[in-house]
Amino acid sequence: MRASTLCLVFGLVLLMTWTSEAAPHAPAVPERCCFNFIGFKIPGNKIVSAEKTGSDCPQAAIVVTTQKGLEFCVKPDEPWIKKVMEQLEKKKAG
Repeated sequence: MRASTLCLVFGLVLLMTWTSEAAPHAPAVPERCCFNFIGFKIPGNKIVSAEKTGSDCPQAAIVVTTQKGLEFCVKPDEPWIKKVMEQLEKKKAG
């Protein structure tokens, strides 16, 4: 009985050691990615910010935040979002 308990404890310690070493090699989880995109235009005067998603995301996207704090995902090739991004850049620069 003692030998089987000792083997069980030893096995659990080995398992804990093995899983703890695997943690640093886990892939980084992106902070914000988009999987669904809106199909409508948001007026530029309602948009507070527009940020590109990180390169770790499966799809390129722009996260738009409105004055009310709502966030929407927009495809970066939408013509209207390109204009909004330019306007926001001008505001930052000036």
